[in-house]
Amino acid sequence: QVAYALPQEQGQWVIHSSTQHPGEVQHWVAHALGLSNNAVRVECRRMGGGFGGKETQAGHMAVWAAVAAHKFKCPVKLRLDRDDDFLITGKRHPMVCDYTTGFDDSGRLCGLNLMMAMNCGFSADLSGPVSDRAIFHADNAYFLEDVAIASYRCKLNTQSHTAFRGFGGPQGMIVIEAIMGDIARRLGLDPLAVRQRNLYDDHPTANGQARRDTTHYGMRVEDNILVPLLSKLEQTSQYQQRRAAISAWNTVNPVILRGLALTPVKFGISFTATLFNQAGALVHVYLDGSVQVNHGGTEMGQGLHTKVAQIVADELGVPLARVLATASDTSKIPNASATAASAGTDLNGRAAQFAARHVRDNLAAFVAGLDGCGAGAVRFEAGQVQSPHATRAFDDVVRLAYANRIQLWSDGFYRTPKIHYDKTTLTGRPFYYFAYGAACTEVAIDTLTGENRVLRVDILHDVGRSINPAIDIGQIEGGFVQGMGWLTIEQLVWDTQGRLATHAPSTYKIPATGDIPAHFKVDLWPESNREDNVFGSKAVGEPPFMLAISVFEALRDAVAQARGKGTAVTLQAPATAEAVLTALSAGRA
Repeated sequence: QVAYALPQEQGQWVIHSSTQHPGEVQHWVAHALGLSNNAVRVECRRMGGGFGGKETQAGHMAVWAAVAAHKFKCPVKLRLDRDDDFLITGKRHPMVCDYTTGFDDSGRLCGLNLMMAMNCGFSADLSGPVSDRAIFHADNAYFLEDVAIASYRCKLNTQSHTAFRGFGGPQGMIVIEAIMGDIARRLGLDPLAVRQRNLYDDHPTANGQARRDTTHYGMRVEDNILVPLLSKLEQTSQYQQRRAAISAWNTVNPVILRGLALTPVKFGISFTATLFNQAGALVHVYLDGSVQVNHGGTEMGQGLHTKVAQIVADELGVPLARVLATASDTSKIPNASATAASAGTDLNGRAAQFAARHVRDNLAAFVAGLDGCGAGAVRFEAGQVQSPHATRAFDDVVRLAYANRIQLWSDGFYRTPKIHYDKTTLTGRPFYYFAYGAACTEVAIDTLTGENRVLRVDILHDVGRSINPAIDIGQIEGGFVQGMGWLTIEQLVWDTQGRLATHAPSTYKIPATGDIPAHFKVDLWPESNREDNVFGSKAVGEPPFMLAISVFEALRDAVAQARGKGTAVTLQAPATAEAVLTALSAGRA
């Protein structure tokens, strides 16, 4: 968390902020200093990572720096060291859940009564929308015919909790996956078979009055690919053969037991607050043929600037090296939404695409006039502009166009179509589309100590038509490992006064290289987005995080192997060695 406040002439201010939301930092600083927004320019050149924790809480640092700079009439830079960062900033919202379910003999869920109590800390921050998304994802991939959900936002004496990758989705999904696993154990069925039986499909419900393709919040699941996706991963991961092999292993190895789980993900893409689903961009073409793009998104290591530059390069038919994506800046793109909700490329990439397309159309019309052809016959590729009658270098066309007073820059604006939602009537469409995926994970537990290890991971994930497969696979791998840490070792402990006790490397552990499974395979689902999105792609930032629920379910499967058939498994997350040993001991009592 870093902020640098610089007083400027004419009462203006420049704030360099490590933030996912420069526009909000601008509003906060202007309010704190008693200024209008146009007197404050916020720039984010590099962030040093984000994952949600800098969506709102980076604003605090910026305000503190600006107030100090205003007081002492000099630039002020503030930077939290890691220890202070732990103690001051919010975390993912902890949640306690309780539920009762009804199901038939085939394992199909008939009814669910779910209570979710969320620890918001001492103030709300983003607790409202985080809780909303947890409710929206309480189904994960499964049709809930009869459901009642009660959500409580609880005030406690800790830091204000905030956004973190998944934004409530993981808390909602982990409950329904636990339910699916316990139904299977109660009935003596394969957990994967129970999960497949409960997936959304287009069949009628038992009473014939509705179809099994509508969520509990009234949105139809029209782009569902999970049935073939799970079937494919079941085959490629050799799930059935490995389940039989693990059963045989556990029969003769009572101390080191293994578990296996294959779990799906269905994650809604869009801000649940409809007004944030908009973006702007600027594209400038210079006389030497180089291109600059600026957009409202922020780069936090997720490859957003790279993807946006690729999109612009493709539209203009120039090499990627000729396109520069510049720092996020409120004086260039005002009122930009936070880079969050996995929508950075969807929103900003589309806006940049529209801006580049406007410039390309201007150039195409100009070349068509020169060559006596239709503008649609002019092509831009490999740094050249081709018409039926001539081929010119892109740079030469740019200079000719400038000499003839053709506009060589443009803005682009995009707002996500189709989405709307009324919370009072529980009707509408909060998400433009869903991103899907599945992971098959094998684990081992030591029944004497509770120590556990991930042995193998196979992932099949849906990113639509990938703009950059290397970036997307990196996001999938990183998201999974981050989720694995959340569910296995990253334990937060507060004392009775609300002070965080786990705020150093000695007390708070994250996955290291030794925790990565020896077999870690990621494949991309080969199908474009069925909705009209930039180049047919899909968002990739948050959905892979929830693939790691397969780790937690595999651990519960291993615990169940030790406790015998027919019993529900209560395992606390994170599933530390202590938590696993407690779950094992409960079965022996």
